[in-house]
Amino acid sequence: MLSYIFRRLLSAIPTLFVIVTIAFFLIRLAPGGPFDLERPLEAKVMENLNRIYQLDRPLIEQYWLYLSAVLKGDFGPSFYLRDFSVAELFARGLPVSMTLGSLALTLAVLVGGTLGAIAALRQNSGIDYLVTGLGALGLTIPNFVVAPIFQIVFGLALAVLPIAGWNNGSPANLVMPVLVLALPQIAVVARMTRAAMIENLRSNHIRTLRSLGLPSLTIVKHALRGAALPVVSYLGPAAAALLTGSVVVETIFGLPGVGRYFVEGALNRDYTLVMGTVVVVAVFVLLFNLVVDILYAIIDPRIRYD
Repeated sequence: MLSYIFRRLLSAIPTLFVIVTIAFFLIRLAPGGPFDLERPLEAKVMENLNRIYQLDRPLIEQYWLYLSAVLKGDFGPSFYLRDFSVAELFARGLPVSMTLGSLALTLAVLVGGTLGAIAALRQNSGIDYLVTGLGALGLTIPNFVVAPIFQIVFGLALAVLPIAGWNNGSPANLVMPVLVLALPQIAVVARMTRAAMIENLRSNHIRTLRSLGLPSLTIVKHALRGAALPVVSYLGPAAAALLTGSVVVETIFGLPGVGRYFVEGALNRDYTLVMGTVVVVAVFVLLFNLVVDILYAIIDPRIRYD
C-alpha cells in the first residue's frame, strides 16, 4: 500500500504541471488585462505596472518565472487586491471554507447514509417514498434559493440565528451555511446509498448470510459495507468542491472563504489569484482521489494495490 501511495503522489506531479500550464495560458487568452479600467490609466503608469508585475516580458518567460515561483510555494501578489499576496488570501480564507465544507460533508454522510439505508430496508414503503421525494427536492432546489429562505425564516421571522457573518466561526453563524451546503449532498448520498443498499441486499453473499441464520444487524452491516463503495467514489470530488468553498453560499452569508476568489479573479483578470485557486483545487482533487482509492481497499478486501 505504501508503495502505491508513493507512486500516486509521484504521478500527481506531472498532472499538476499540465493543469498549471493549461490554466496559465488559458487565462492569458481572455480579453483585457488586470489593469484595464473603465477610465484607462496613463500610458506611463500602465508601463510601470506591467514592468513591476513582469507583464512586459514575453509570455513564455512569464510562464517559467511563475512556474519557478510556484515550486518555491510563492503564488505571487494579487493584481486586484494589491495589499495582499495570493498566499495571504488563502491563509485567511481557506480555513473558513474548509470548516464549512468538512462540517457539511460530515452531515451529508451521516444523515444521507442513514436515510438511504432506512429507505432501502423499507423499500416501497411510505418511508422509502418520503426519502426518495425529499432527495429529489434537495437536488432540484438550488442553493441560491434555499439560502435566502433560511435567512428569512430563521434570521428574520424567528430571529434564532444570525443572518450573515463569520464572527470567528461562532456555531450560531455556521448553522445556516452548513445546512445549505449539506442539503444537496444529503440528497445525493441518500439516493446513492439506497440504490447500492438495495442491490447489495439482493446479492448472493447476503443470501448466504441469511441462510446461515446470522442476525439482521450483521447482515445490514455487510450490506452497508458493499453499499459504501459508490458513495465513497462520489465523496472524493464532492469533498474537494466543498472544502475549497462555495461561491453562492459564501457570498449570500457574507463569509470570508476562498470560494469567491476564483470568480473575482476571473472577472478582474487577476491572473495570480485565478492560478492560485486552480492549483489549490487541483491539489485537493488529487489528494481526495487518492484517499478514495485507499478507502476502497479498506472497505473491500478483494481490492489490492500491491
